[in-house]
Amino acid sequence: MLKTAHAQVAKLLKFIDASPSPYHAGATIEKQLLAHDFKRLSESDTWQLEKNKRYYVVRDQSSVVAFKTGHQPSSETGYKIIGAHTDSPSLKITPNGARDESGYLRLGVEIYGSPILATFSDRDLSLAGRVSYKDAHEPIKTKLVHFKQPLLRLPNLAIHLNRQVNEQGLKFHKQKELPLLLSCTNEQLPEQRFAQLLAQAANLNTTQILAWELTVYDTQKGEFWGAEREFYSDSQLDNLASCHVALKALFDKKNSRPASTLVCGFFDHEEIGSESYKGANGNFLSTVLARISSSFKPTHDDHQRSLARSLMVSVDMAHAYQPNFPSAYDPNHRVIMNKGVVIKVNANHRYSSESISEAMFIHYCQQAKVPYQRYSHCNDIPCGSTIGPMSAANLGIRTVDVGNPLWAMHSIRESAGVLDHYYMIKALQAFFKG
Repeated sequence: MLKTAHAQVAKLLKFIDASPSPYHAGATIEKQLLAHDFKRLSESDTWQLEKNKRYYVVRDQSSVVAFKTGHQPSSETGYKIIGAHTDSPSLKITPNGARDESGYLRLGVEIYGSPILATFSDRDLSLAGRVSYKDAHEPIKTKLVHFKQPLLRLPNLAIHLNRQVNEQGLKFHKQKELPLLLSCTNEQLPEQRFAQLLAQAANLNTTQILAWELTVYDTQKGEFWGAEREFYSDSQLDNLASCHVALKALFDKKNSRPASTLVCGFFDHEEIGSESYKGANGNFLSTVLARISSSFKPTHDDHQRSLARSLMVSVDMAHAYQPNFPSAYDPNHRVIMNKGVVIKVNANHRYSSESISEAMFIHYCQQAKVPYQRYSHCNDIPCGSTIGPMSAANLGIRTVDVGNPLWAMHSIRESAGVLDHYYMIKALQAFFKG
């Protein structure tokens, strides 16, 4: 089993390393969908769907909904949906970020989501994202950019200049101390130098580029670690690891001709609340489901019956117990690495699970013969959330929140268990099959 799990995680690490920004994640997902004979649909076109076919839709490059149409009416079988997100906490370069400071060219950043800022220090950082530019044939086009070499750094202060760092922790002033070092300045203006670098990476002229969105990422590739290589670490495990298991379930050959329509939704902007036209709190998924239903000529009542019969599994990473910090966990809900997938429960509905959806997912775990664990958050620490509750509310679909154990969530370098990734793939395959 461990050998098979290692092979799956090796593919995951390649998946992540090819996806340094949400836009690259969308492109990586699309590449895999095309390799498995999925057909791209445009939201602006008329859809003519057929039973037992494979389709996907992309919204703004970083959110994707993929689906296999079933051979039975969705009003009788419902939809089976897996949801995950393509974004991760990070730093984003500000529009007028390039600046000269005492002979150094620095790039100003804005904090995206809630990253652990100290983990960005003393790392080999670079940039990835997209540029929007004008073209002779079309008014606005976009192109992905990916600086693969280390380009930036956030050097830490020597302990001689920060004597209390070990007692008070490493802290950065969010406005003054996060700009990233790019180079020594020369005769060029900082804005011109940065524009030139961006144009070279995009193979464009500087005059063509109108706007850009750039994410700071860690260039260190994913790796296995531990005495038996039973752990792995990489950036963006939250939540590209969940995107990967969802795709593996969707591509399972045993589900090649499903009775129910199988859906995977991958959404950007989860880390900032999903409140956007491509986020999970927008209308992307609900619109796609409605258009799937309408393609097979059901009534409005049939579509509502489809939703009532559906189940969504919201897959996001879970907090693994770290024995150095026992007070951060509920002592009865210590999730252990490599001991199984996690069902996340919260009385205030920060997670969407309730007893029926929880029991349904346990049933799929039992079918797949994989272990499972339950997680409840420590009462004196505010609980995070997922796309689960908002999707359940917007769609009116029963939903369960699950995930795999993770250490250092929102660090630039997170760690997880090899076997858990394998277990989640098996559980989700059972969900799509059952």
